[in-house]
Amino acid sequence: MNILQTERLSLRELTEDDADFILRLLNEPSFLQNIGDRGVRTLAQSQQYLINGPIASYMRFGFGLYCVMLHEGGERIGICGLIKREILDDVDIGFAFLPAYWSKGYAYESAAAVLAYGHETLGLDRIVAIVTPGNDRSVGLLEKLGLVYEKRIPWSDGSELALYAVNF
Repeated sequence: MNILQTERLSLRELTEDDADFILRLLNEPSFLQNIGDRGVRTLAQSQQYLINGPIASYMRFGFGLYCVMLHEGGERIGICGLIKREILDDVDIGFAFLPAYWSKGYAYESAAAVLAYGHETLGLDRIVAIVTPGNDRSVGLLEKLGLVYEKRIPWSDGSELALYAVNF
């Protein structure tokens, strides 16, 4: 079921049928470097990641990470959505795309739609984003979306992340 439509993209809930795609995305070198290693190496682990992550989030919160697909051809190109993490007070926006689809405006198009959905449909007055310092591509996208740097925060792995936010 599609959650959002943009000019070029459809965003829908992830299902266990997306395990092959998620396995590929989570093991992209750029994902491992900028977002982190989720320890997902097999199709079975990918299915469990989907069940315990996005699918559980839809049931618990009514939102989560969505599969981003091209209207033309229906190809899965990335994920974008809202995440409620115990470590953060606010809901945060997350996104990741296969490198072949970078620099085409897809991340901005999907993230702008997700922000609008979060505010207008879900009633969120504030959405944050966390980013690894030095991930200039993501920082640039967040700033283009209107999020502003607030501070560095400690993360569960002992590192520090930059916290960006937008208030509606």
